[in-house]
Amino acid sequence: MIYFDTSATTPLLPEVRDRMIELMNRSVAGELGNPSSLHTPGSRAKFELIRAREQVAQLIEARPLELIFTSGGSESNNTVVRTFENCPIFVSAIEHPSVLAPAEAFGKPCIKIPVDKQGIINLGFFKTNLEKLVKENPKQKILVSVQLANNEVGTIEPVKEIANIIKNIKQETKAKIYLHTDATQAVGKIPVSAKDLGVDYLTFTSHKLGGPVGIAALYVKTGAPMKPLIFGGAQENKRRAGTSNVLLASGFGVACEIAKDAIENYGKVKNVRDYLINEIKNKIETTIIITPQKSLPNVLNVSFPAAEGESTQLYLDLENIAVSTGSACASGDLEPSHVIMAMYHDAEIAHGSVRFSLGLNTSKQDIDELMTKLPNIVAKIQDLSTLNKETQNANK
Repeated sequence: MIYFDTSATTPLLPEVRDRMIELMNRSVAGELGNPSSLHTPGSRAKFELIRAREQVAQLIEARPLELIFTSGGSESNNTVVRTFENCPIFVSAIEHPSVLAPAEAFGKPCIKIPVDKQGIINLGFFKTNLEKLVKENPKQKILVSVQLANNEVGTIEPVKEIANIIKNIKQETKAKIYLHTDATQAVGKIPVSAKDLGVDYLTFTSHKLGGPVGIAALYVKTGAPMKPLIFGGAQENKRRAGTSNVLLASGFGVACEIAKDAIENYGKVKNVRDYLINEIKNKIETTIIITPQKSLPNVLNVSFPAAEGESTQLYLDLENIAVSTGSACASGDLEPSHVIMAMYHDAEIAHGSVRFSLGLNTSKQDIDELMTKLPNIVAKIQDLSTLNKETQNANK
């Protein structure tokens, strides 16, 4: 299988697997207990948890105590949004559903910041509407949540500029404005520093880095408000109840250590991605390149007009090539990607979108193999689509 879907999840790294097996063997032997327990097995487990938290924190240049381990990016994002329930919440129009859905449900109001065809948010719209809200109610808490890099098209958002706008407004008005960024796709692909970005909250997850599924991190800047989503025990410094998963945390920690050293290698990934762009443009003339220049180095989203993305995906899967699509099936209806609709306002472009997300091991040979199949598949689907349209017109 040639795997072009690392934005969905990455293969487990061998070093992560080995570390987790080591801890499982120690657990079987009774050496590791509940990290909240005071006995020796509990203390050993607590030591492993502390070490993992330090490894994860180093990747985003944060302090370990500012990190909360959660079950995934969705829980982290929901925790931040629910902290600001019944408050105004700004989100980009292309946010991940785990931010967008709770913001729409609990924001009063939820204000969507429009984007251009590059997927970049309209900073003028944001600044004007934020100033207006602050003027109307200067004591109201406000959350701004804009992802650092988009999961479908790879667009990198100007989060530092957003932080500066917020900083200036706060200096003038003493408003209570807080900034969250979902950095799930960005961490490990580009340098990410929570302090340098100027954010109050930051989300990222293990399985996008070659770590295990089922654990993520939420950075909460010291002094930022935070309401637990899960109540019960005193774990995670009373911010997230539930027995700490030492096994997953340790795997996450190893993945973060490796990711920290591997970021520079994404320059090579970008070269392979750019090679793919040129191959597709040269061999499939109707292609619309959706991913902008200012994007993650490993993501390419394209649209093949008159060729449904799901059909392209399924045909490629039959050829042992895994890709993703910009569309989603919801409740039996084919819904176009909200991301691409916000960028292009064109359902045909959205329905024809396909995402290729590359990893450190993706080679030009993989691209060459893909291109022996992809042009014929797209042409076949487009021919069928044209035939269907002609039949429909003839029956009118």
